[in-house]
Amino acid sequence: MCIDYKGYTLTTDKTEMKVNDIYDWLSVEAYWCKGIPFELFKSSFDNSFCIGALIDGKQIAYARLITDYATFAYLADVYVQQAHRGKGISKKMMDVLFDLDWVKGLRRIMLATRDAQELYKKYGFTNCKNPERIMEITRPNIYTPDP
Repeated sequence: MCIDYKGYTLTTDKTEMKVNDIYDWLSVEAYWCKGIPFELFKSSFDNSFCIGALIDGKQIAYARLITDYATFAYLADVYVQQAHRGKGISKKMMDVLFDLDWVKGLRRIMLATRDAQELYKKYGFTNCKNPERIMEITRPNIYTPDP
């Protein structure tokens, strides 16, 4: 799928995405995966459903669903470069993702966010109804050595 949005190209076609641009942003700017090795990033890209936004051939936004395409997805790695924020790009990417028929049929979609709760509430995300049932193993500095 490829659509024009305010001069940006939004696409779910991975062959149109600029893998190195995505990696450069995530590995340097993203607090959640700073320092991720390229091979790990590429494997996550290859094994996820991705959406991105490009302008003039440069990748400026990205998100991915880690999913089985049937019952569950985890929304991850959502970003819009600073210079392109405030133009509705992340909202449009979410609109495209959540309008897909197979996504509409998922039983559970999860995410973790430090500061974008208000954005995701617009798409139906809520705090966990039973947080005592949700467990995790978290390794926030796995790609960078502790100072």
